[in-house]
Amino acid sequence: MKESFDTLATIALHFTLLSFLAVGGAISVAPEMHRQAVDVSHWMTSRQFADLVAIAQAAPGPNVLFVTLIGNHVAGIPGALLATFCMCGPACTVTYFAAKVFDRFKEKRWRKAVQAGLVPLSVGLIASTALIISKAADHDLATFAITILTFAITYWTRISPLYALGAATAAGVAGWL
Repeated sequence: MKESFDTLATIALHFTLLSFLAVGGAISVAPEMHRQAVDVSHWMTSRQFADLVAIAQAAPGPNVLFVTLIGNHVAGIPGALLATFCMCGPACTVTYFAAKVFDRFKEKRWRKAVQAGLVPLSVGLIASTALIISKAADHDLATFAITILTFAITYWTRISPLYALGAATAAGVAGWL
């Protein structure tokens, strides 16, 4: 029982702290979640982590769902509920009150500077998440090529990445991957 309490306490502390750093959404702090779940606490493998993120991203709903899956994997239903609450609750409460104060300074230069600075921060955090997930998912040259091709299609064209997803799915079903 002590071990499960310690695990739940670790989940609560970890996800509460990460909730305050999740500029750009929960997915932006996935690299730190990966480090904690895989390298520090050894709750899962890198592949399991990537699979949980992929399942949550494929499911309808908010991208924070992967936090619930991680909590469930580590400590069952109590872990799922605790991880989700700790990832959403504290930061949402602080954000609610901060937004009320922040709204008073709409025309101030410092507010515009803060907002402009948060955009590249969010992009960088999400890019680091993409790197962590692709390192776990790309286990051979073919899957690495699919990742690079999907990035190129998404970045340099107006073609939907769903076409790349469909092509990769067809290649997997055909047994080519």
